Amino acid sequence: KLADECGGIVNVLASSNISGTVDSAEAAKEFVPGLPIRVVDSLFSAMGEGLIAVAAARAAASGKSIDEIVAVAEKTRDHTHLLFVVDTLEYLHKGGRIGGAKRLLGTALNIKPILHFEDGTIQPLSQTRTKSKGVEELLNIAAERLGSDKMAEAGVVHVDCLEEGRSLVEKVKERFNPSLVHLSDVSPVVGTHVGPGALGLAFYPDI
Repeated sequence: KLADECGGIVNVLASSNISGTVDSAEAAKEFVPGLPIRVVDSLFSAMGEGLIAVAAARAAASGKSIDEIVAVAEKTRDHTHLLFVVDTLEYLHKGGRIGGAKRLLGTALNIKPILHFEDGTIQPLSQTRTKSKGVEELLNIAAERLGSDKMAEAGVVHVDCLEEGRSLVEKVKERFNPSLVHLSDVSPVVGTHVGPGALGLAFYPDI
């Protein structure tokens, strides 16, 4: 259908390290011969992927060529960060990312892990003792990664904790003053990794 309405397609998709959509999209290109189709592996999911897609859409709306749109998407990807604070260790345990003993100890101590996307996969980064401290840690890590750069755009994601997501949006605005802060829930793929109550922050600097 899109082939009749456009001169090309740029498809920004979830990380190939956690999803098969990139491979599926590459295979699907064979069914639309003659139409330029470019697949961009975002190396993220959730709002990390979303920020890259939004940047690509803006480039398309401004009339850039398909190669220029891909270049914008890839440049945005290379400067994007996605961090999570996790409210429960249960789903990390079920996913095989932590052992049973660590889960029990962490639960007893009220440990809240901080995760991030690294090379297209979700990896542990640090931990705090409460969720409120975890949220502050997200903001501190963001500040550290930005350095002297200004935060250009950000996105907050939540897993069934909308009000906490809204609160984090306000904290991001107050501390970093980006041009725009999106708010969304997460995809099922990421939700199964981090579990209910998780909050995420995606952002990139002026580039």
